[in-house]
This record gives sequence, structure tokens and C-alpha cells, in this order.
Amino acid sequence: MVRRSFRQMLLLATMAILGSTPGLLPAAEKAELRGALPHEVPAWFKKSFLILPEDVTEAARDGKRLMIYFGQEGCPYCAELMNNNFSQAPIVEYTRRHFEAIDLNLWGSREVTDLSGKTMQEKELAAKLKVWFTPTLLFFNEEGEQVLRINGYYPPHQFLTALKYVGEKQEKRMTFKEYLAKESPPPAKGSLHVQPFFAPPPHDLTRIAAGKPLAVFFEQKDCAGCDRLHEMVLKEDATKELLKRFHVVQLDRWSDMPVITPAGRKTTARAWADSLNVAYVPTAVLFDGGKEVIQIEAMLKGFHVQSVLDYVASGAYKTQTSLQRYIQARADHLREQGVVVDIWN
Repeated sequence: MVRRSFRQMLLLATMAILGSTPGLLPAAEKAELRGALPHEVPAWFKKSFLILPEDVTEAARDGKRLMIYFGQEGCPYCAELMNNNFSQAPIVEYTRRHFEAIDLNLWGSREVTDLSGKTMQEKELAAKLKVWFTPTLLFFNEEGEQVLRINGYYPPHQFLTALKYVGEKQEKRMTFKEYLAKESPPPAKGSLHVQPFFAPPPHDLTRIAAGKPLAVFFEQKDCAGCDRLHEMVLKEDATKELLKRFHVVQLDRWSDMPVITPAGRKTTARAWADSLNVAYVPTAVLFDGGKEVIQIEAMLKGFHVQSVLDYVASGAYKTQTSLQRYIQARADHLREQGVVVDIWN
């Protein structure tokens, strides 16, 4: 068997996507990188000594809870959170009233004492917590227990719903997915989008567990995020090419359609989504060898969706544990081949 390095594997995967093998450009002649939007963390975020147990205690003393934000420079989703969500008075007022907010850098070297009392650098804590997307927001109660995690960017109305779930201590009454469904109930009309690459029912997913990787798209009717996914992301040729490497299934997140999971459990689409903690639609859950690898949730655009699909389809996740480093390497390889990369497209 020929063993390939991660760089070789990534280059071959990229060539397959593009359908050609042009020569690499010198570093100075790389194609343009677009969409790396500037942003600043609001001045009202706490100037913390990054001793998180103390931050939890201080927040509780003031009748608040701790919110930790992981971001990175040039991240367009972080910019959207800071420039859009945190520019709206209702969100800012609610956040400041109910939370102490702390920002951490996904790649940072500042020392942080985590909630177990161990000291490490920001980037080490991010790796420990398996922060794969930016922004990632973690919310903790008065005892330092995590009560909610948001992987990626939520538009303002859904973000405010998440803040209220934690701020009003709703985790004592229901799960976040139940609360989100209660505040934004699933519609009773409309229809799901149709795509030729979606496998038709019945869905016995044990039969493909050992073959191609599996991509399961949980969606719902009359869903603006689903519309955006189909109209902007799934129509792109690069996305379609990558999905050819998957067995692709679409499920209505709220339906009682029978499903046999890759693990062989007989269930329904709704019950399976519940067991996978699918709170946001659309969400794509990617499996390989019958095991879940990663979920694509929140608002993501074309380049990042394609990068996550490539990360799983190429098998790179087995050797490269940092999704963000993989995305950066993939962007560099595309640009070296003269392809303009727009990370906000």
C-alpha cells in the first residue's frame, strides 16, 4: 500500500475537485483570498485574568453566567457575530445584563486556567474542548457546568433565543432543541427542497456503513436557512463534486419517517435527530465507517461546507485533528493553483 503524507493527500483531493492538475504558482503569485472580514471584540467584554473558576464565581456573585467566545483573526463568521449581532441593542443589552463575556483566541498563547484547575495556553484549551468552528460559544452555570455550546454563527433572532435559554435558566426545564422548537415551532406547511443526489427512502443506513462516507442533511419545511443552503451552497459545482463521494440522505427533522441508523438501530427521523442533539436546521451530520465524524450546523457558506466535506471524504480527519488547520491548508493549495478563494461566498 502506498502511504501518502497529509499534504500529498490534500493536494490530490483538491486536484480531483478541480478536475485538472495545473502547475503550482510561486507563493508570491498566489491567487487572491477574499472574505477575511475584520472585526473587534466589544469593549464591554470582561478584561479577565483567564482564571475561569474565578470568572464563574464572580459572574454568579453578580447574578450572571459565564460566556466564553472562541474566535480567530479574519474569520468572517466571527465578524458577522461581532459586527451584526453585537451591534443590535436588544442583543447587547441582554448579553451584558445576564453574562460575563470572555474572548479567547483559537490560536492564542495566553495562559488560561480551565474549570478543572489546569493551566494551559488558549490554543491548548481549544484543542482540549474540540473547538472545530469559529465562532464557538460556551455557556456555563453558577457551578461551572456547561449548559450550552454553539458551534458556529447563529443569525440574530436565533442567537438571542440561545442567550435567553441560558439567561433564563431554561436548561432546568428542557433541552435547547426543545426550547428552540418552542420559540420557533416547525411549520406545518411547505415542502423540502429536492436534489438529485439525495437517496430515496426507505433508509437502511447499515448497508452503506462500510462503503462511502454518509452525509445526512436534517432540514425542515419553510426554513430560511435551508433555502440558503440549497440556493447558495448545494447548487455549486464544487459542492456537487464532493457530494459524489458520499451517500447523501435528506431527512425532515420533525418527521416520523422510519430510519435504520448506521449502528443498526430502528428509529424515526425525529427521534434520531433528538439523539444526535440536532437543535438547528439545517444540520448535516457526516459519518464514516458507520461512526459520526462531525456535524455542520449554524450558518455556513460554500467554501467552509466544501472544506468539511473534503475533510471527511479524503479521510484527512484521521491524521489532521484540527479542522481549521485543514481548511487553511486547503485554501493555500487552491490559491497556489491560481484559484481565487472566497471564504465568505
